[in-house]
Amino acid sequence: MTERSPTNVDASHVDTFCADRLPPPEQWPVLTDIEHYPEQLNAADYLLIHAKDPATANLPAFHCGDVTWSYAQLDDHVRRWATVLTNDHDIVAGNRILIRGFNSPSMAAAILAAFHIGAVAVPTMPLLRAAELETLADRSASTLLLTDHRLADEAKAMTTDPSSGRSVDVVTWGDGGVFDRAIEVATPSEAATPTRADEVAMLLFTSGTTGVPKAACHLHRDIAAICETVGTHTYGLSTNDVVTGTPPLAFAYGFGAFMAFPLRAGAATVLIERPSPTALIDAIETHRATVTFTAPTAYRALLGHLDGRDISSVRYGASAGETLPSATWQQFKDATGIDLLDGIGSTEMLHVFLSNHPTNIRPGATGVDVPGYENRVVNDDGTGVEPGHIGHLEVRGPTGCLYLDDERQQTYVRDGWNRTGDLYEVDEDGWFWYKSRADDLIVTSGYNVAGPEVENALLSHPDVGECAVIGIPDEERGQLIKAFVVVAADTTGDAAALQNHVKEKIAPYKYPRHIEFVDALPKTGTGKIQRFRLREQHGS
Repeated sequence: MTERSPTNVDASHVDTFCADRLPPPEQWPVLTDIEHYPEQLNAADYLLIHAKDPATANLPAFHCGDVTWSYAQLDDHVRRWATVLTNDHDIVAGNRILIRGFNSPSMAAAILAAFHIGAVAVPTMPLLRAAELETLADRSASTLLLTDHRLADEAKAMTTDPSSGRSVDVVTWGDGGVFDRAIEVATPSEAATPTRADEVAMLLFTSGTTGVPKAACHLHRDIAAICETVGTHTYGLSTNDVVTGTPPLAFAYGFGAFMAFPLRAGAATVLIERPSPTALIDAIETHRATVTFTAPTAYRALLGHLDGRDISSVRYGASAGETLPSATWQQFKDATGIDLLDGIGSTEMLHVFLSNHPTNIRPGATGVDVPGYENRVVNDDGTGVEPGHIGHLEVRGPTGCLYLDDERQQTYVRDGWNRTGDLYEVDEDGWFWYKSRADDLIVTSGYNVAGPEVENALLSHPDVGECAVIGIPDEERGQLIKAFVVVAADTTGDAAALQNHVKEKIAPYKYPRHIEFVDALPKTGTGKIQRFRLREQHGS
């Protein structure tokens, strides 16, 4: 085990905003297996390695609609963007750049160009409104916002805190305007900024399943670390693979799935600007995609759109963002013959650290340690629990939580371990089984009930399209179990039938005493259900 050690390479960041706001050393997690990374590492150079090899430079890097960029073309775009950002917009190493766009080659080029010049990329979700963008701009002290022109209205409506003395310059791409014309005539940058491996490359804001988002700092070496752990050992992509799916590039899951892993492996990625079940199936069929990345709800939604379609090119589907119910796994396997790999990652850890493997799957289990990471289940005080008992999931490895100037660092990192906020049980074979988020555990009449277990039972009924289960206050029992249910297409809700179904699937005391049928569940921009919003409705 290796902990962070000082570097002999001078810092490249002229603007030290992020470095000055990293947690103090005593609040850092233990970072393991980092000595083999060079002291000097730039993530853009690391990810664009196939653009420099004549044997792979002309392979497709990105497909998006009618557009295809080879690795050489992507590299050329990145270097031109780098020149314009430096010469025309005075960006220096360490400056933060907000980046706003759909999943597209240009969005990827913008992120890579920021890495290339040593700036800090701050990707943002395309669904964010002006007030949300303002929060991120103020939090990151960004002075430039690069945006797809189709998303410019919210960006231009953004205001800033007058007392900060800052303003944000909004620059659009894709409209044939000043920035596009500058890119066309720019001389590609010769070399990437020689960043230190331990300098901040990217800020990712948490998606807000529990309220106020936090800014997670990721270093240049973190991007290499996820490629060499879950990217290599779990997903195992190669130049023969074609990847597609739905998570936004501004989401840690999407960044790894559609940029870090396929670029490092020389694979092709089909980017979908406006995800939907039909758009995903179209992408698979058109490009004979071999690997998909999306969330459990999206895999379940695909089931209603498969008639007459051919997705047999997919060798496995990766699932993350929320736990994958065994009912969804089995339904998808029965309908398609395709295995789904459940895994858990977090914005703080950058990607998945606990997962199933294409050759080793247990439906319903999250998986085992991704090589390079160590996971454990502990009590509140950090002492280990025996197999078969529920506790807090903690993890450590080559990446870890580094919040930007946030007191919640001490909640997430404890004694060098990253505590994710999830409750798990580990079995005698070392497989980890998700129980609930720590704040989703329901205590009713003295019994502990994990909401996802009830959700899984409900999802095995054909009338249930989506559901979320919470505890609501009750004077007699402490809490009552309540389910919010979105019914499947062409069905009507029958609460009694669903309650009886749950009683047949799991212990009867776990059935939802209240069922509310709703048109939709509150979700983040990444598709995660916001159960805290449902709890707020009941003051719980």
